Amino acid sequence: MKRTIISGLLLLSLLGCENTDIRDAPVSSPVSTPDATEEVKEEATGAIASDNSGGGLWSQLRQKEGHYFVLMRHALAPGTGDPANFRVDDCATQRNLSAEGREQARRTGEAFKAQGIVVDRVLSSQWCRCLETAQLLDIGEVEEFLPLNSFFRDRSKGPAQTAAIREFMRDIGDSPGVTVMVTHFVTVSAMSDMGVSSGAMVVMRVEKGDRLEVVGEIEAF
Repeated sequence: MKRTIISGLLLLSLLGCENTDIRDAPVSSPVSTPDATEEVKEEATGAIASDNSGGGLWSQLRQKEGHYFVLMRHALAPGTGDPANFRVDDCATQRNLSAEGREQARRTGEAFKAQGIVVDRVLSSQWCRCLETAQLLDIGEVEEFLPLNSFFRDRSKGPAQTAAIREFMRDIGDSPGVTVMVTHFVTVSAMSDMGVSSGAMVVMRVEKGDRLEVVGEIEAF
């Protein structure tokens, strides 16, 4: 009987230790899983790469497997929008590149050259800050392309302009090459559903079924 009581007390003591261990043990953090919305976004746009040092995106641009479209937001131009007296044919009435913006555009062009990227066409908005950015890149003759113009002031123009850009892309999407398109935040955002800083670039291409895909982003230099 005495042995039975001692055994019972010993068992209760052990159980008490176990309960204390479980209660006091640190709780491990749950393994994080991708949010459902992130999975949907990745499925819709593909894996979005980011690169400004010379990796996968530059390699794809060199190989030219299909046609790549580099949508670049103009280089640094302090401010927002344009003055009330804006005229597209008068740079004095517009928001223009700063000295830092000009250097940024030159650095970006040097990056294209250092990476050995052969650019087939350089298209630009008619806005002076875009044209100057495109010219300072020094990677090809600059052509004005009206659909790349800003619709910041009149958002009703956006759907028609972006539709014209998409049509242009689909028309040449099967031919290997690289086209650089210097434009504005509103245009890059509407085309790619991505927000970019001044001087940054979003790389796009046409996939099967004429579907436009974002390949990745090249950060500003």
